[in-house]
Amino acid sequence: MDNPAPVAARAAFTVAAVAGVVHGGFSIYWGFGGASLVDTLGENLVEQWQEHPALLLPVGMVKILAALLPLLLLRTAGKPVQPVFWHRLLRVVSWAGAVLLILWGGVNTVTGNLVLSGIVEPDGGYDYDGMVGHAWLWDPLFLLWGVALAVGLFLTGRLRLSRQ
Repeated sequence: MDNPAPVAARAAFTVAAVAGVVHGGFSIYWGFGGASLVDTLGENLVEQWQEHPALLLPVGMVKILAALLPLLLLRTAGKPVQPVFWHRLLRVVSWAGAVLLILWGGVNTVTGNLVLSGIVEPDGGYDYDGMVGHAWLWDPLFLLWGVALAVGLFLTGRLRLSRQ
């Protein structure tokens, strides 16, 4: 076998990449003026981007790049890596991204569901469609992306350490 990365690590990185590409793909779609699922963003976000939707294009591209770059770690799992600096930098940045995605997605998923359940009542009310979109779609997708990325990083880190 050319690549010693375990199946579980491949699966985790793939799930993370798919979640990130979906997120980024919708940003690009909205950047080109697409309207499907835009109501799930909430009125505030829609108003921010309404006048200049093309600004979502670089946002989408960054999300997609961030989703795909960690897949490079599968190519080096369990092998000596040259240059070490870039490999370590990618792992550190990926770990930071995983933590941020887990925190952002987790906190906002829980908060959104607390609002929808009536346990938390925001001052001034809230946009129901936007809250549903964040509680049940976009923020859980961030959470999934982060957890899957962290699992992939953990598994490939253990593999590298076990071969040293």
